[in-house]
Amino acid sequence: MSLQEEVIRAQVDQFERDGYLVVPDVLSSEKVDRLNAAIDEVLAEEEPSVAHNIYHCIDRHPELASLIDEPTILPLVVNILGYNIQFFISNLSVRYPNPDDQQAQTWASINWHQDGPNPHFPKVDGAISLYYLRVAYILSDLTEPDRGNTKVIPGSHRWGRSPQTGEDGLTHRDEVQICGKPGDAFLFGQNTWHSGLPNRSQYTRRQLLYGYGYLWMRPMDYSTPSEALLKDASPYRRQLLGALEDNPLRYYLPTDDNVPLKALHLDA
Repeated sequence: MSLQEEVIRAQVDQFERDGYLVVPDVLSSEKVDRLNAAIDEVLAEEEPSVAHNIYHCIDRHPELASLIDEPTILPLVVNILGYNIQFFISNLSVRYPNPDDQQAQTWASINWHQDGPNPHFPKVDGAISLYYLRVAYILSDLTEPDRGNTKVIPGSHRWGRSPQTGEDGLTHRDEVQICGKPGDAFLFGQNTWHSGLPNRSQYTRRQLLYGYGYLWMRPMDYSTPSEALLKDASPYRRQLLGALEDNPLRYYLPTDDNVPLKALHLDA
């Protein structure tokens, strides 16, 4: 077994145990700079707000689309979910300094929740299985808490109940604020209880959140990929964008030709 395989297997084990995983140094400083420059262009087209949550951001700038099949993180995603997956959702999330907890048209913060449809995914023995996960790329200084960080409760993906919070309804004794520097990333399952904190610091918080789910699920923020996204797309990216053959059965029973990501799965 190679060192890379050992690392991936250990990361998968940690994700399955805790429901989330922090991965340092995923993106180079040059890549972070290019992404932030692209985000500047996108934000220049938006109305001023204390927070932005811009969905389907991969169609807003080619640099943002480049993370769809980011090679430093994609093998990990494949070995957590399996190889019959697609790109599910993209979200540019920006939270400006907001010490007074001003409300925004979109979320400036959000209390404890699991992601998923309404009504929720089916439960087995009270718990919800993993149907999709998100990769959050940190693009600003989140090395300290209370900068608009995401917080999670380790192991809560196995619960069949809601978190028992403190008197304020916001804190949990086992909660973890995810901290990291620009270029770090973290993954969390849709069934892990998590919360988005307000930004009470002097720093602007920037993250890109990219989701991956199964081929037989519909994406959340787009119906079909644009021609721009498919232009010169690699086989991996074409699969992730759901560009399979015309037979819809292949979303449920794909052939090997439909799922080139199988090459990244350690046990395939």
